Amino acid sequence: MSTDETDAAPAAGETKATDVVDAEETPGDEGADGGLAYLGEPGPPLDHKAPFFVGFVGATGALLAFWLLTNIQAIGNTLVLILVSLFLAAGLNPAVSFFERRGLRRGYAVIVVIVCVVIAVVLFLVAIVPVITDQVKSITDQAPTWFDQLQHNATVEDLDAEYDIIDKARDYVTGGDFVGTLFGGALGIGLAVLGALFNAFIILVLTLYFLSSLETTKNALYRLAPASRRDRVSRLGNRIVESVGAYVSGAFIVATCAGLSSLVFLFAVGLGKYAVALAFVVALLDVIPMIGATIGAVVVTAIAFAEDPKIGLACVVFYVAYQQIENYVIYPRVMSKSVDVPGAVTVIAALVGAALMGVVGALLAIPTAAAILMLTREVFVRRQDLR
Repeated sequence: MSTDETDAAPAAGETKATDVVDAEETPGDEGADGGLAYLGEPGPPLDHKAPFFVGFVGATGALLAFWLLTNIQAIGNTLVLILVSLFLAAGLNPAVSFFERRGLRRGYAVIVVIVCVVIAVVLFLVAIVPVITDQVKSITDQAPTWFDQLQHNATVEDLDAEYDIIDKARDYVTGGDFVGTLFGGALGIGLAVLGALFNAFIILVLTLYFLSSLETTKNALYRLAPASRRDRVSRLGNRIVESVGAYVSGAFIVATCAGLSSLVFLFAVGLGKYAVALAFVVALLDVIPMIGATIGAVVVTAIAFAEDPKIGLACVVFYVAYQQIENYVIYPRVMSKSVDVPGAVTVIAALVGAALMGVVGALLAIPTAAAILMLTREVFVRRQDLR
């Protein structure tokens, strides 16, 4: 036997070195003797285009979407409170920035702004609410007399003779069950008041938290964007927050102008006993976009006509003239640095917002539309122009 054959033939009981290497490199779990047991080759990955896979993933996604929508609907009231709080926080942020520019730290500036707001609300409740309550009571007491005066109108007499409108309306308003029916009885009134106070407290607390952490929250959200686009995203986000804050401040200024002008006019024409209550109604309704000012003018004019036709005619002339001044002078000047929304878009946004979320949706609709238009111009349109 040659030397090569002697080297090639292993001794009895010995294992080739290549066998040991193959055994050690074979994938698998450890066996009973400490070695590795071969478990077979892995198969091909799942076919993502297989009917079962597509159907299973699609059904799972649909169920997840339905679950999310159901839960969002269940917490709808809470989401409305959060949106209102964010809206108010953005509106108060310019005041906080004003104090920050004067050297105050943001925490102290937030405290100063909140204290000022609370003091203003307390002063309003103490000084104005009793007057409004007395004047509303006077209006309610005077309502039967106005109903009687309507009977002398020829058109109203014909309608009343056919449908008995006047007597039904007077009995409904003065029967004592009007407010109870409106709120669902005494228990319903109590629950409505408690619910309103609770919601106001929640909004106040959330506004305080959002206002104090607004910068931190914005920076945290901006960090979610890629580093290459973070600067542009932060600039767009800051512009949106500034626009919302300017819109809230501007809406408050416009409503205050409407209320003060109505107050002076009503005292001048002889409706001083109802002036404060009616001016407050005009200011409150003027906050509602598009239709709020008109509703307030109709309410005041109707009461003025019931009191004296000459005063009612004066109210018609005054509010028609004031609406033109507000629409073409006051509103453009106040809102020039906040929102830039075409008239048609304003109407559509207000209608859609009111249909989705009522008065809150109408209030949020215009700044939301302005933000969407700005993002469309800055992102989509500019990208299209580069092509």
